[in-house]
Amino acid sequence: MLAFGIAAVLGKRYAEKPSLEETRSPVPGSAAASVASPRPRPNPAPQAGAPDAAAEGGTHAGPETLFSAAWGGDLNQLGRDRPTEGNPEGPMSLAVDRNGRVLVLDQVNNRIVRYGADGKPERALPTELRTAQDMTVAPDGTLAVLERVHDKAVVLFDDAGRQIGELPLLGEGIEEPGHVTGIFVDGKDVYAEREHGALVKLGDTTGKPAGTRAEIPGRPSGDGQLYLSAGIIQAQAGRAYVSAIDRAKMENRFTRELRFEAVLDVILLLDSDRAGVIYFAVQGRSPSGEEAVLLTCLEPSRGQTIGGAVLPVNTLPEETFRDLAVLDEGGVVHALRSEAGTTYQRYDCQ
Repeated sequence: MLAFGIAAVLGKRYAEKPSLEETRSPVPGSAAASVASPRPRPNPAPQAGAPDAAAEGGTHAGPETLFSAAWGGDLNQLGRDRPTEGNPEGPMSLAVDRNGRVLVLDQVNNRIVRYGADGKPERALPTELRTAQDMTVAPDGTLAVLERVHDKAVVLFDDAGRQIGELPLLGEGIEEPGHVTGIFVDGKDVYAEREHGALVKLGDTTGKPAGTRAEIPGRPSGDGQLYLSAGIIQAQAGRAYVSAIDRAKMENRFTRELRFEAVLDVILLLDSDRAGVIYFAVQGRSPSGEEAVLLTCLEPSRGQTIGGAVLPVNTLPEETFRDLAVLDEGGVVHALRSEAGTTYQRYDCQ
């Protein structure tokens, strides 16, 4: 499914269809088209293993490498599995906490590895969840881990890695755990996203299940002001949109159309930082066939484009769930896999 939350934003819940305001974003190898508000042109990302390159005219630097991990099972390594039968796997997901530490879901080694702000591995937190797929960190430090296959639950761990609760996925609003496309924490409330659409409340970070499984129409923004949704309108034409609902009024604040000079394949990121800046990333292909991850940043009041970046695409066969995470202070962490291991790089909207 290519769209995030189309029914929630454009369907019966909001009878008046919001107007689409247009902006355009570039793709590697093409000239930037007209933009709704002036902004610098994003810089192409260097290839894996290449030194950071200066932007055109030398005004911007390339991505910052936070840390790298070779394949293996030691503390400073991350697991990779390439079975004879079955899908190959690498680190499945990542998240960033309020202290700027990056946590990697290393399900091949049945653990979460936490890296300090200096990029050094601090500790490995055992999970015993072999088929864990997604992870997020609550403001209070609670780790919420999605296990759709065996436990069919969101399993909660404290900051020390002790399991403190488990919230079942099956129930009102979720008939099939395999249809859950992500987990999110809003304050202390834990939500599961159903097929890239509405979010269903499962309970709270103490492990107490929700008495009523209320639904919200999108992903909560980092500043607590909006519910966010996005979708691909026409993949071949490079048309996508990002929409925001004002939480206090439950009214559409904006729906912004984004146009890329690329064929759009899949949305990889929709999130925001603590200031409310919205980060939207989609994988696309230029007319020449070059693939890239196209990151666009929007300000939260009207959805005006304020920057972007072009990131490399992961091309190895390892199955993963999430390769991008937004930092509270702004910027995106991108996990880039190679035959040597995984490198975690920070990109800022330029």
